[in-house]
Amino acid sequence: MFRRGWVCLTETTRPSARWPCGANRGGSISTEPRINDRIRVPEVRLVGPSGEQVGIVPLAKALELAQEYDLDLVEVAANARPPVCKLMDYGKFKYESAMKAREARKNQAHTVIKEMKLRPKIDPHDYDTKKGHVVRFLKQGDKVKITIMFRGREQSRPELGYRLLQRLATDVEDLGFIESNPKQDGRNMIMVLGPHKKKTEAMAEAREAQAARKAEAKANPGKSQNAAESDFEGEDIEGEVIGDEDIADDVAAAEVETVEAPAEARADA
Repeated sequence: MFRRGWVCLTETTRPSARWPCGANRGGSISTEPRINDRIRVPEVRLVGPSGEQVGIVPLAKALELAQEYDLDLVEVAANARPPVCKLMDYGKFKYESAMKAREARKNQAHTVIKEMKLRPKIDPHDYDTKKGHVVRFLKQGDKVKITIMFRGREQSRPELGYRLLQRLATDVEDLGFIESNPKQDGRNMIMVLGPHKKKTEAMAEAREAQAARKAEAKANPGKSQNAAESDFEGEDIEGEVIGDEDIADDVAAAEVETVEAPAEARADA
C-alpha cells in the first residue's frame, strides 16, 4: 500500500544514468538527402543525369551506374515507393542551391516602418530636416510613422498637429500617400505614410545606381576622387554646400576688416 501523493519509481519512471531527466534522447534530424551508400532500400526509381527516366532498378545497379558516370546517387524523393534517386554531381548541386537561396534572400523585401517625431511648434529648419528624413525613407520604399507629441497646453490645440501632418503629407505627395489618416492617441497624434514605390523596386534602383557609380569611378578614378574632395571641402558643419564665390567673398571681407581696423583705431586716438 502506498500513501496518497507518493510515486512508485519503477524501471519506466526512474531516471537512468544513460538518459538523465531532461536529456534530449533524439539526435538532430538531418535535412540533407541521403547519397550513395547511405541509401538503405533494396530498389530505387532511377533518373539519369539529363533527367531521363531509367526505371526501377536494384540499389546495387544504381550505385554501379553512378560509379560509371563518375557521379553521385542522390535520393530526391525519400517518401515515394520506391524512393526516387537521381545521378548528379552532389557538390555542384549544393553550391547551386546555396547561390539560389542567397539570391532569393537578396531579393526579399522586408516591410520596415520608420518613425519620425515632431512637435506642433517645430522650427522651420527642424521641419526641413525631418522632412528630408521622411523623403529618404520613402525613396527607400519604407513606410513612415509620423508622431506629433503634445505637451502641456498644446493638448488643447490638436488642430495644430493636424495641420502640420497635412502639410507634411502635401510636401511629400510625389513620393508617398497617406496610408493611415491622422488620429489622436493620448498625448500624441499619429499618421502613417506609405511609399508609391515597392520595396523591391527601390532596392533594384539603389543597386543600379551603385553599379553606375562604381563603373564611373572605375572609368575616371582621378575625376571621382577630385569630385569627392571638392564635395568634402565645399560643405560646412550643417551640410550646406558653400560655393567658391562665397568663400572668396568671405576672405575679401576678412581682409577689409583687418585693413580698416587700424585706421579706425588711429581716428579714435
